Amino acid sequence: VFAALVLLGLSHRQWMPIFTGYVGTEVRRWTRTDVRNCGVFGVAIALMNLFFFLAIERLDLGKGAAIEFIGPIAVAAWLTRTRRNAVAVGLAIVGVALLSGLELGGNPLGLLFVFLASAMWAVYIVIGARVAHQDRGLAGLGVGLLGGAVVIAPFGAGSLGDVVASPKTLLLCCAVGLFATVISYGLEQNVLRRIPTERFALLLALLPVNATFIAYIALDERPTALELVGIGCVVAGVVVQQNRPTPQQDSIITSG
Repeated sequence: VFAALVLLGLSHRQWMPIFTGYVGTEVRRWTRTDVRNCGVFGVAIALMNLFFFLAIERLDLGKGAAIEFIGPIAVAAWLTRTRRNAVAVGLAIVGVALLSGLELGGNPLGLLFVFLASAMWAVYIVIGARVAHQDRGLAGLGVGLLGGAVVIAPFGAGSLGDVVASPKTLLLCCAVGLFATVISYGLEQNVLRRIPTERFALLLALLPVNATFIAYIALDERPTALELVGIGCVVAGVVVQQNRPTPQQDSIITSG
């Protein structure tokens, strides 16, 4: 909710026409499709985070994060139309599999949650591209997150009193909302306006690579030889991929 309110405050000129009906010279009229896409986008973000946090309560953080990247890779594979991009996606799949440790056993409920989070991530990329191409700045993200907050509010209602009663916890929650939602998703919306969607999806495979290096520097968690090979595969996939999409790829994402 905090993240949504911050974003709505920063973009009030873009979303106010939803309620007032007034459209200025610099603001495009909202359609039902625009509002629907923003709503689906926000719910996908909310459920993605909810499922991921439920997953890492039961799974190792690094493994869960790597497995979750099945979603972005599936989007990249779906949008791939050239042999070169197929090779890039294949390299990324191998790399993420090696980084995840190829471990699909263990906690079935944790795996269910991480696969659900992965599916929501795929929805986030596809619908997020449509929201980004509405060219409304941060308004689409803010409207979507407000809807997403309403959907998942029942899951956190039981512990809300404890959070409000602790100023430190409340401050930390606001900080997470600011850094992990307002800044990160806001930047991703800007990126989605500027690069092809399948390229964005494949670039996300760099995140578990970054996590491995951060864990090495901050936590002294040394990557294994297989993990180093996985990093090499992901980086190679990002380098190999084709830079520009075909017109058909653009129409698949921006329509709707």
